[in-house]
Amino acid sequence: MQVPYLSDRKSYDDAAELMAMFGANAGYEAAARADRSLDMGNHIHFCHWRQIERLIVLLTYDQPLGTIH
Repeated sequence: MQVPYLSDRKSYDDAAELMAMFGANAGYEAAARADRSLDMGNHIHFCHWRQIERLIVLLTYDQPLGTIH
């Protein structure tokens, strides 16, 4: 899995907020927000919410990902 790019702390805060509000459906909510942003032509917010979706998936894993040194 590719690690999502986080440009600032707001990305993590948005992911944590969605996880607190929507629980297991937080990734779906992030995807829905990305789709709405794309429909409105806001590509910056679209990219932001797609990265949040990826971050939520990454945060839900209980085991380490990638190479362990």
